[in-house]
This record gives sequence, structure tokens and C-alpha cells, in this order.
Amino acid sequence: MLDDDKQDGKDGKGDDRTAPAARRSPEPASASVPSPYLAEGPRVGIRPFTYDDGAEFTARVWESKELHGPWLFPPDGERAYRAYAGRLIEDGTKAGFLVCERDGGGIAGFININNIVQGAFRCGAMGYGAFAHAAGRGLMGEGLDLVVAHAFGPMGLHRLEINVQPGNTGSIGLARRGGFRLEGYSPDFLFIDGAWRDHERWAITAEMAARRAVAKDGKDGKDGKDGKDGKP
Repeated sequence: MLDDDKQDGKDGKGDDRTAPAARRSPEPASASVPSPYLAEGPRVGIRPFTYDDGAEFTARVWESKELHGPWLFPPDGERAYRAYAGRLIEDGTKAGFLVCERDGGGIAGFININNIVQGAFRCGAMGYGAFAHAAGRGLMGEGLDLVVAHAFGPMGLHRLEINVQPGNTGSIGLARRGGFRLEGYSPDFLFIDGAWRDHERWAITAEMAARRAVAKDGKDGKDGKDGKDGKP
């Protein structure tokens, strides 16, 4: 596993006989609207979950049932969403992030960090899911980079793990493209959909992420490509 300065109302009316318009002071520029995002990339931004996101989130879940099954079971009703979001909002061992398209603000997917442990460990376990309308467009890869940078920056973590079932090739591909390394295999690791499921264990550390960021910046600067690969 991731929100105005008021003018004083003086407009010069009533003083036109002594203060020609050409001599008036310019109106102060309105303050810019603060970004709702914790971090932004070219196409997406990441922000925390809110209770008000329930209607859009659950609608996207219903649209994405075929994509998610049998790997992922996010909440698809209002009550379930409020309980789910509440844990991410209120539990200090969890952090949830919505990946939103900057063009329009729609939710493209979500990335959560669970089981956060501080102290000498400074680690968390990540989980994620794209929604069907955003799959295959590279948006989740961009979002994952933003969450990893936020986790290793403001959150002060050192290591992130992703545990994924071997048959979930889409999630494995996202982990690999995000710079995670395969560290092992855990039989009967998590109880999902009525059975204990084997998982591959992928991980990245702050040092690995820093090296990847330097290499990526160098590649982008050299060939001028924007990094969009059309993959989730």
C-alpha cells in the first residue's frame, strides 16, 4: 500500500470625477486554486480517499468486475465502501491513494499501502487495481511511480512489498515495470475467495527507486520520449 484571498470590495465607483480610470491601480490577481493532489505526473495525480468518493468508486468497481475477477474484490456498495475507506483514512498502519486523471479528475484506479511498520523496518505492503476504462493506458504505471516516491519521501518508508498471485500477469507486469524485483514465492500466503492462495513476493527499496529515477530521467532526456507505453 497512498488535499482566497478576498478583495476589499473597493472598485473605485463614486470617485470617477477625481480618479480617472487610467490612473486606477490594477485589480489584484485572484489566488490560484490549490491542487487536490499529493503529487502529480503528466496525466495523473494521487490523492487520499474520502468518504465522498463512494458513488464514483463503486460505480467503477461494477464496471470493472470482469477485469478484477478472480484477483481483486474492492467494495461495490455504499456501506462496504465507507468501511473500506474508513480503514484507509483512520488507521495509521494503512494509507490509500486514488489515482485520478488530471484531465477531468476521474478515478482511474487505486493504490493502497497496508501493514505499515515504522522503527527499524519502515516497510509497507502494497495493493492496487485499475478500473476498466483506464486499463491499458499507462495511467497506473504513472500512479505507481508517484505513490512509491511519496512513500519513500514524505512517508519516510524504506521498503515496499507487493504480494501477487502467479496467474495475475497484469499486476505482475505493473510491479516489474515499476522497478520491483522478484524476491521469492510464498505458498498458501493469503486466504482469498475461499482458499489459501500462493503468491509471488515483489519488493523495492528507497535505494532501488532512487537509482531507477536517475536512470529514467537520463533516458527521457536522451531520447525525448514521454515514457507512455500504453500499458496499465
